Amino acid sequence: MIEFSIPTISTDLRDQIQQKIDNKTKPIGALGQLEDIVHNICSIQNTLSPTLSNPHLLVFAGDHGIAREGVSKYPSEVTYQMVLNFLTGGAAINVFCRQNGIALKVIDAGVASPFEPNEALIDQKIALGTESFLDSPAMTLEQCVRAIQLGANVVAKVRESGCNIVGLGEMGIGNTASAAMLMHLITKIDLSICVGRGTGLDDDGLQKKIEILQTALDFHQAHLEDIDTEYEEGQAQVLWILSTFGGFEIAQMVGAYLKAAELGMVIMVDGFIASAALLVAQALYPEVKSYCVFCHQSDERGHATMLKFLEAQPVLNLGLRLGEGTGAALAYPLLQSAVSFLNEMASFESAGVSKS
Repeated sequence: MIEFSIPTISTDLRDQIQQKIDNKTKPIGALGQLEDIVHNICSIQNTLSPTLSNPHLLVFAGDHGIAREGVSKYPSEVTYQMVLNFLTGGAAINVFCRQNGIALKVIDAGVASPFEPNEALIDQKIALGTESFLDSPAMTLEQCVRAIQLGANVVAKVRESGCNIVGLGEMGIGNTASAAMLMHLITKIDLSICVGRGTGLDDDGLQKKIEILQTALDFHQAHLEDIDTEYEEGQAQVLWILSTFGGFEIAQMVGAYLKAAELGMVIMVDGFIASAALLVAQALYPEVKSYCVFCHQSDERGHATMLKFLEAQPVLNLGLRLGEGTGAALAYPLLQSAVSFLNEMASFESAGVSKS
């Protein structure tokens, strides 16, 4: 069973939080979205004096069998090559994490090639990539459940290090195809709206991608009745969607989200794939979204629609579509600013400033 105990966020301090925000030396609402962000963080931490401690960014990597069908501009080998780039510190996420003082962990959830032992790499490989979901489930139900638990385990270990804020990133050629399928099946939004260009498909490539995914969807819809009855009905359907169309990195991210919420951590949500993993986590445990700060709106088609479905207001909109957790790493200083103004900015009383 998938069992997490996610606390409902208390509203006891809601009015006091707002009063403290409004009593800073500024016009009401003048700090805009920073005020919403810090209100959310205070609510998660159930305090009027929030702190952000030992921030971590977890990048989960895995390969997708569906990439063999031509849904990506790049071959699967790029997943392996990019993980090596992460490990040597050369990727965008390495740069932004170093710049902003964020600890970076790289997790092999299911890359199609083996790695030499590396102290910078956490080995949680489920298999050498998923199967192609064109005509087969991407993974077994057992693999899916194991991946969720392994993702949860990583967050539990990070929490033990004093971390109370975590962002999740990903790397996996073909994973925008997987995320689009998850989005379509969970939100019921038309598939053509969910599918985007990924790593840079042209118009013909995008149309081919949509056709491939529709073919896969038609094939699997006939097997909806085969859902495992070991799980509760709602949970079983979500796990069927995830195991049929997901990726090992996405499944581990689902577990990471749920464990972070269970542990009362602030969660930084990145782009399209990261948000698709959150859609799955929310379908299992709706409370998880209350612990999230949505860091940016990806340029991948479908993400704006997904954020609207989640009723989420992103912190940034920079036209990013890289993944890796880069949007979360870039947004983190703004979360720091939100916390800092609440903790350090003078009140009208302390500054001797008249309110009217």
